[in-house]
Amino acid sequence: MAEKPQPIRVIYCPICSLPPEYCEFGSDFDRCKPWLIQNVPHLYPDLLKEANEKDTDNIADKLQSTGISSGTSAATSASKQEVVKRLPGGKIKKKDRQEVVIEKVIRNKRKCITTVKGLELFGIKLSDASKKLGKKFATGASVVKGPTEKDQIDVQGDIAYDIVEFITDTWPDVPEAAIFFIEDGRKVPAA
Repeated sequence: MAEKPQPIRVIYCPICSLPPEYCEFGSDFDRCKPWLIQNVPHLYPDLLKEANEKDTDNIADKLQSTGISSGTSAATSASKQEVVKRLPGGKIKKKDRQEVVIEKVIRNKRKCITTVKGLELFGIKLSDASKKLGKKFATGASVVKGPTEKDQIDVQGDIAYDIVEFITDTWPDVPEAAIFFIEDGRKVPAA
């Protein structure tokens, strides 16, 4: 009698739920890489080499930023730290100011949309904020991508001046001094 064939045990990636051979075709390959390196390094030897190179680069960057190198003065170490904070094109990344900007946009001569930008900088979930705004003012409110590719809340209706009090009462982390209006193309403080 012939032996009964045994089932093959297939390993699945816990991140993308694909077999490890197909992780590179999944949507979260970058998140899968640490698991792949740890559990199936023979499938992706390039990842192992890449991880080793990154580790040596990280160690070198840490040594440079702490100033442990031969003959560096404070001025040269400060300039090296400044270079580290630059973006790939040589541009320096600016921090976003913590401020809420409210703008009223008129469409079709009568209809208004109030746009609220910057609530996420105070740690507020925009989806929850849009629900609260919609319920409070009995209008439609939604989270949309603005022209600068940042999320903002669009609320139907002209509620620009009522919304300041609602924001400061609902979220005490947002000070009234950090709320601004856009009027005639200028930023005007709400307070």
